[in-house]
Amino acid sequence: GSHTDRGELHGITVVLDTIGDEVFIGRYFEERDAGVVLLDVDFHHDGAEGRSKADYVRSAAQYGQWKKLDSKTIPREQVRSIKPLADIGAV
Repeated sequence: GSHTDRGELHGITVVLDTIGDEVFIGRYFEERDAGVVLLDVDFHHDGAEGRSKADYVRSAAQYGQWKKLDSKTIPREQVRSIKPLADIGAV
């Protein structure tokens, strides 16, 4: 199968911001009925270690992220935004 059916973000490391206090960084795999599937996932809770979600994302864009989970499915209704991590550093 080709990758075209998985969307243009397939295989790209993305930042997925939720409407809650979590932000996820991982490789975009696909969107399913259950939600958006990311692979090799790192995540951060807003305010943890004294860092906001924005601080964490900027740091990950600069230094990379640590994998905490092999995969994670985030329910669509929780997703605020998805954008390539590479776009974050381009300020």
